[in-house]
Amino acid sequence: MKKAYPLLFFLTLLNMLNFVDRQLIASFANFIVPDLGLTDTQFGFLTSLAFIFFYSVMGIFMGVLGDMVNRPRLIAFGVVLWSIFTALTGAAKGFVSMAVPRMFIGVGESILTPTSMSLLSDSFPEKRMGFAAGFYYMGVPIGVGISLLIAGYLGESLGWRNCFYLLGGIGLLLGLSTLFFKERPRKNAQSTEEKPSLSYASTLKIVFTLFRALKASSALRFTILAGVLYHIVLGAAVFEQLWFVQERGFERSEIAQITGWIGVVAGMAGNLFGGVVSDWWQEKTNQGRPMFLFWLSLVTFPIFIYYRFVDPNTVIFWTGVVLGFFQLGCFFGPTFSVVQELVPNNIRATVVAFYILTLNLVGLTLGSLGGGICVDYMKTNNFDEPYT
Repeated sequence: MKKAYPLLFFLTLLNMLNFVDRQLIASFANFIVPDLGLTDTQFGFLTSLAFIFFYSVMGIFMGVLGDMVNRPRLIAFGVVLWSIFTALTGAAKGFVSMAVPRMFIGVGESILTPTSMSLLSDSFPEKRMGFAAGFYYMGVPIGVGISLLIAGYLGESLGWRNCFYLLGGIGLLLGLSTLFFKERPRKNAQSTEEKPSLSYASTLKIVFTLFRALKASSALRFTILAGVLYHIVLGAAVFEQLWFVQERGFERSEIAQITGWIGVVAGMAGNLFGGVVSDWWQEKTNQGRPMFLFWLSLVTFPIFIYYRFVDPNTVIFWTGVVLGFFQLGCFFGPTFSVVQELVPNNIRATVVAFYILTLNLVGLTLGSLGGGICVDYMKTNNFDEPYT
């Protein structure tokens, strides 16, 4: 058990880098959009489908691969791949030359989470998986927050392009460091003779097992549906920085710094709260982790609507901003723990990859690309405050 914690810390660090690199384009929205002359639809495409299609579709294959091959080596390959193309993003001259690296970043990043969750499920007992998943997913809000801090503190001095180059170099070093970790024994592992190989038949068998699990478990289906609906809202959040500057009057570096610090602190608090309290909730109430998220969402939902329409100098405005990052942190640990618990051990990485596919390909794409199309339409028709 003690050996599991260094692995958890390192995988969380990689997940943090994962979201820094992924969100850097959204954090630099007020720099990149005018510099490259992008429309909101083009920006929505870059933050959604250009990345998400390859991230989601390849995630299924990488999930199957993660159930078969040496997982630390697979993760190392993914980190190196996405880091190379993160650096190349800094050389973009327009829409197309930014879209192509985003596609390959999606391929590289598709490896990390399915494989990491598989490793963690083999390293922690089931009753501690809420904590482990919650800790791992601290990388999400911290990564988003750090990407905003980079935009806020380094955007004006280094420029957005040099920041992409810098992050790419850091990623290469971390990717190579992954090779120092050893593979973990798989729970309920098959014997060497029975261990699946990378054949078409064995891959097909895992995929069929996945769909049987979906058919057999309504809880799994509803967990996936709830995650998709949540990610539609999350996808639209790529326009947050543009909203802060264009419709709430903030200066671009200032608001990136403020929301960056809020994202790190509130996101960490949310992840720890979501992981630990959801474990406690399940043990004490027997209602399951999804009910914990239901009550949390019911309490915070009115604030998320109301703060969009109030003056930015009010307490309710900043309460809404803080709660947005806090709830983002709360979401991931409980939901991914539920998904892990509802399926057989031998297809956990595959199911996580399928879950990620639906969250991103459906949820984030509808939020980001759909949001961009709506904003462009409202701008064309002279709507007041289209981002709001």
